Amino acid sequence: MLKQNHRAWVEVDLSAIKHNVRQLKSLLTAPTELMAIVKADAYGHGAIDVSQTAIEAGATWLGVATIPEGIQIRRAGITAPIVVLGATNGVDEIKAIAEYRLQPTICNPKQALIYHEVLSQTVEKVPVHLTIDTGMSRLGVNWQEAIDFVKLVQHLPNLEILSVYSHFATADDSDRTFMQLQIQRFEKVIADLRANGIYPPRIHICNTAAMLSDRQIHYDIVRTGLGIYGLYPAPHFKNIADLRPALTVKARITQVKEIKAGTSVSYGRSFIASQDMKIAIVAIGYADGIPRGLSNRIRVAINGQKVAQIGTITMDQCAIDVTHVPNVNVGDVVTFLGGDSENTADDWANLLGTISWEILCGFKNRLPRINLVKEICDRQESML
Repeated sequence: MLKQNHRAWVEVDLSAIKHNVRQLKSLLTAPTELMAIVKADAYGHGAIDVSQTAIEAGATWLGVATIPEGIQIRRAGITAPIVVLGATNGVDEIKAIAEYRLQPTICNPKQALIYHEVLSQTVEKVPVHLTIDTGMSRLGVNWQEAIDFVKLVQHLPNLEILSVYSHFATADDSDRTFMQLQIQRFEKVIADLRANGIYPPRIHICNTAAMLSDRQIHYDIVRTGLGIYGLYPAPHFKNIADLRPALTVKARITQVKEIKAGTSVSYGRSFIASQDMKIAIVAIGYADGIPRGLSNRIRVAINGQKVAQIGTITMDQCAIDVTHVPNVNVGDVVTFLGGDSENTADDWANLLGTISWEILCGFKNRLPRINLVKEICDRQESML
């Protein structure tokens, strides 16, 4: 059961994760595979539990950003292929990739040669994924240099090419002009490779937005991040798949007090009571992932009612107006995001002028992750 001493926590509904993976996978035509992107602690949902759940639901690949993220998942006993999407260049990094059977992204010839030099001193042969820059201007060689790059890696005996891929810059935009240009560039690279007798085992370019917008470019793998957590990259994708948000953020009341009209609340006196009020102090703040910029701008749920958050959100605490909520006590639970608050990461992102990805990734590790499916099972077992 939920530990009563948690001051604040994140609840993760793994049944929603499983549902979302299956929904997205249903849009694919075999043999296209699904890679679950579980970097940044699975967008704040808990990398190990989400990885296991996604694989159970049909994902066959996992994608992370860093080597430590991959090692954490591998040490948990997960055997699925794990692709490190970020750049890795150091000797110790390369040795760790080989030791933990991770699959690196190779971004340029210099990096490929560093891998070759380090691995040539061992008997290791590492599977790698080559990234081509078709317009993101991030990792990867320029698409016009792709042929020579792939040829170079192909002749390095300690590297085994498993895929060639690229990444969209504007797949969530309703204007597909630049996305179409990137598709043309990527397909030109693949056509030129084949014309040179080079057939990459797999090609891929789709993130969640791209896979929802165009089934013609699903190719061999789709890389799904935001979608498996139940959010849409943009509103115009909402009719394509039935996705369910999986994350809820809750915290407990630590004090209830009466204040008089004219009393200010929190730093900077950003809220001054216009009348006598009853307020509650809640044990969660911006150090936990509730953005300070939301101060005085959101409503939360307490005892079945929606109430306003008031005053500046501080590092570890914030205040809410419970004037019209009966029977409020220390220890009562307040829902900030998801659940009966009906707030979504998109709602908060729109208020702040940012994106839902940033909201989800902002919930810090000092908030325990409570796996709702596991909690239910534990509760049932305790009753036997």
